[in-house]
Amino acid sequence: MTEDQSRNDSEQENQKSSWLSKLANMFTDEPQNRTDLVEVLTEAHHNKLLDIDALNMMKGALKVSELQVRQVMVPRAQMVVVPKTAALETILPIIVESGHSRFPVVGEDKDELEGILLAKDILKSFVKEEEQFDLGQFIRPAVVIPESKQVNILLNEFRTSRNHMAIIIDEYGGVAGLITIEDILEEIVGEIDDEYDGHEDPYVLKVKEGHYRINALTTISDFNEQFKYQFDDSEYDTLGGLVAAHAGRLPETGEQIQVEDLLFKVSKADKRRIEFLEVELS
Repeated sequence: MTEDQSRNDSEQENQKSSWLSKLANMFTDEPQNRTDLVEVLTEAHHNKLLDIDALNMMKGALKVSELQVRQVMVPRAQMVVVPKTAALETILPIIVESGHSRFPVVGEDKDELEGILLAKDILKSFVKEEEQFDLGQFIRPAVVIPESKQVNILLNEFRTSRNHMAIIIDEYGGVAGLITIEDILEEIVGEIDDEYDGHEDPYVLKVKEGHYRINALTTISDFNEQFKYQFDDSEYDTLGGLVAAHAGRLPETGEQIQVEDLLFKVSKADKRRIEFLEVELS
C-alpha cells in the first residue's frame, strides 16, 4: 500500500469516526432538536454514508411529522366523487377517466357523504351487465377525520386499519377534502407515478366541430402550429403552464381561464398540475 493510499484510508476512517461520534452525542446530549439531526444526516451524505435518495426520504419523514392533513389533502373542489344515484353506465367513465381506485359517494352535494366506493367492488357488475344495479350495496363506511389531525398519526392508522383513504371535515362539519395513503407517502419519497400519472403522450382530441380536448402537456409550439396561433413560448413550454400563468395560480377542475382571445376550461386537474383542457375554436 502506498503512502497516499494509507493517508486516504486514515482520513476516511477519521471522518467516519467523527460522524459516528456526533450521531452518538445526538442521542445522549441535551438539548436535542430537529436542526441538529438534519445537520448530522446531511454530513453523513457528504461523507457518502447516505445516498441522496435516503437523505431526502429521511428529511421527508421529519417533515411529515410536522404536518397536519389540511396541508396535504386534495381540496374539496378537486375531489372526484360518485353520486349515490349514479347509474352503472355513468360510473364507468368516472373510473376510467380519473384512474382512481377509491371514490367518495355523495348525495346532492359533497357535504352529504354516504361512504366510499372501491372500483374493484363493482367490476363484476360491469362484466355481468346487471339490469338491477344498486350502488348502495357496494358503499363502504368512510373514515372521517378533522383538518387538524397530524399526518404521521394518520399514516400509522392507515397502516394498522388497512384503509387507504380518509375524508377530511372542517370545524363546521362540512367536507374540506380527502387524503390517501399515497398523498402521505409522496410527502416522504416524492412523486409516485402510476400508469395514469404523466405518461400519456401529449395530444389534441376533437370532441366535435370546433371543440377540442387537449392534454395540458401539449407544447405551445405544437398548439400554435396546429391551430395557427402565436402564443408566446419563451417562458412556458406547455399549454398547461401557459394557462396556469394567466390564472396566476394552479386553477381547479371546471375553472375557465382567458388566454388572449381563447377561453380554456380546465377539464381535469389535481393539486399538483393541470392535466386536460377544453377549448372551442372557430
